Amino acid sequence: MKPPTDCDTDPTALSVTQARERIQAMISASPLKGIERVAIRDALDRVLASEIISPINVPGHDNSAMDGYAVRGDDLPTEDHTTLELIGEAFAGSTFLGTVGPGQCVRIMTGAVIPQGADTVIMQEQVSRNDGSIQISHGHRCGQNVRYAGEDLAQGQVVLSPGRRLTPADLGMLASLGVPEVSVHRRPRVAFFSTGDELRSLGEILEEGQIYDSNRYTLHGMLTRLGVEVINMGVIKDRREDVREAFLHAAEMADVVITSGGVSVGEADFVKETLEELGQVGFWKIAMRPGRPLAFGEINGARFFGLPGNPVSVMATFYLFVREALQRLSGQTPTPPLLLKLPVTDRLRKRIGRTDFQRGVLGRDANGNLQVTSTGGQGSGILRSMSSADCFIILPETSSGAEPGDLVDVQPFAGMI
Repeated sequence: MKPPTDCDTDPTALSVTQARERIQAMISASPLKGIERVAIRDALDRVLASEIISPINVPGHDNSAMDGYAVRGDDLPTEDHTTLELIGEAFAGSTFLGTVGPGQCVRIMTGAVIPQGADTVIMQEQVSRNDGSIQISHGHRCGQNVRYAGEDLAQGQVVLSPGRRLTPADLGMLASLGVPEVSVHRRPRVAFFSTGDELRSLGEILEEGQIYDSNRYTLHGMLTRLGVEVINMGVIKDRREDVREAFLHAAEMADVVITSGGVSVGEADFVKETLEELGQVGFWKIAMRPGRPLAFGEINGARFFGLPGNPVSVMATFYLFVREALQRLSGQTPTPPLLLKLPVTDRLRKRIGRTDFQRGVLGRDANGNLQVTSTGGQGSGILRSMSSADCFIILPETSSGAEPGDLVDVQPFAGMI
């Protein structure tokens, strides 16, 4: 058998875990500064910078969970039924001012404050109503259908913690507390560009050997979903001064600079030599597929990520390394990605010594159980394999592949890329 080659036996290649740890250590050592106050209507997907403590009880009063009749628990019959006198009505926003005494009840609507003296609500469908009275049967319990003050949020309770990326539900909760604006971390500014004389922009005519620049569009989409400030610098030609000027300009106006292409060790272009001149940048080989080459470091104070040039490698390395780094720079506390153990329907092959992130599609078998299927060709230039996929099938370094029916690790994209 032919021995493994390339990164499979390269002692200098980092594991995926080692690369992530190095990046996290550098990002955590120098977080971005800057906090803004924004109205909650503008706070969606922003990262909270300070703790939110509830200034009030939510709900503010004991109230009815449904339309019905407010009664005293002491008046509930333990057998047969009982008749109660109807003495008034309580609507949401209009409190019944009297007191419910023995043998009495009040008609109540959902959300209305529980009248003084009452502690239980009987839903209207379980009541027989006559002129001026109702009849209820046994089988009810004291306190049913009542929402208590502070049941959702108690005054003084910590509602949201710093580092949380605000969701639509969070905005509604803040509004329920009467909080009009919040403190959030400023968004990182991210400049990105592609390098290469062979790249053309959309609308241009392709000549022999030329290709359209797809990487900037996938990067723009992924960056936009992360909520950062995006600075698209276009395509930079392979000319020494152009490349140098682009890096200096990007580092001057952005917190993070991302490029695609020109980071392979030993490549004969101006990107590598310019990076070594301007900044502290490491060129790494990572024991993974797709996406072996990666550059990471700093240029004049801006963090730098040099991603591979192949389209699938760009997306894989962004998802595995850049995304979490940008979340940390945004002030967000990243959460571990969802990882599932699912049977695979195909035979999968890989070399021992590297981690494969093969593209897959989630589905269900005849019994309705989740399973995963390969998208087919896994070449790093087959962008269709990412477009068709909704998950990574992760095959670890020690694996040589999988057979149909084997359980494999599956990481859903979950709308993140």
